[in-house]
Order: sequence, then C-alpha cells, then structure tokens
Amino acid sequence: MWRTYLVVWFSSEGAKPSEVTQRLLNMGFKPTRGQYDYVYEWGDKTNIEDILKIGDQVQNTLKGTGVLYKLETFAPMDVE
Repeated sequence: MWRTYLVVWFSSEGAKPSEVTQRLLNMGFKPTRGQYDYVYEWGDKTNIEDILKIGDQVQNTLKGTGVLYKLETFAPMDVE
C-alpha cells in the first residue's frame, strides 16, 4: 500500500496545530505518531500524477498558515 507521509513545522506566528490538523483531516490525512505527523493512504494503485496532485493540494491547504512541511511517498515494507 502506498502512503504519503507529512511532517509539519509550526511557527508561533502561524495557525494553531488544531486548525492545521482539521484542514489536513478534510483532505483525507490521518494523524500518526512517530517519525511522521500525518499519513495519506493511497491503496495499491497510485501514480506520479496523483502524488503531485496531493502535493499541490497540501500547498493550497496550508497556504497562509505559516506552516513548513515535508512530504514523502513510498510503500513501506510489511514487517511481521
């Protein structure tokens, strides 16, 4: 399953974390713990165009919030 992971850096002069989280939830991201702050789960079928579109949507969604972010998309290995 492909996933896009999102890390955000907040500014004390920007939007509240709760507001940013609500915006990202509306896009389909889910909060997570650990190395990443949010994850978007693609399922088995995705392509570069889809990944670029979600990147554009994240930029539009976070515009004006003062948040910096990093996106990473990959299919994690399942560990048993």
